[in-house]
Amino acid sequence: MPRERGQKVVATNRKARHDYTIEDTYEAGLVLTGTEVKSLRAGRASLVDGYAFVEAGEAWLDAVHIPEYNEGTWNNHPPRRKRKLLLHKQQILKIHNKVKEGGYTLVPLSLYFSDGRAKVELAVAKGKREYDKRQTLRERQDRREADRAMSARRNLGD
Repeated sequence: MPRERGQKVVATNRKARHDYTIEDTYEAGLVLTGTEVKSLRAGRASLVDGYAFVEAGEAWLDAVHIPEYNEGTWNNHPPRRKRKLLLHKQQILKIHNKVKEGGYTLVPLSLYFSDGRAKVELAVAKGKREYDKRQTLRERQDRREADRAMSARRNLGD
């Protein structure tokens, strides 16, 4: 049986990039049960309320919704359970120190399969204030308008 290659994105947390300023990103493995993997392979997951934390030298992912597997039996998994993250000890210490520093949180950005293994992209992030969010939207809108003007000018020159 051939091994799976490449990346297959299951879920992304688009709101995270809007609500937080991303400082660092990490790729972490996930400890999952069989029915959770099957549910993820079907493309079903939600990172909306998800967050990660470090406790007793281990990294954990909590409040990520992976719905029950349809063909699962009595040993199906609970949809929102605490799942262990697989990171190197140095990465966990670095993350823990940054979060303990204050003002930082650990947010999942995306959940995907990389070469057949479930991975989550984590970000050490700082919450944005309301005016920061408005400024980001304004900058994006200004960039879009400038691009439109440039493309209109190019089209006139043809």
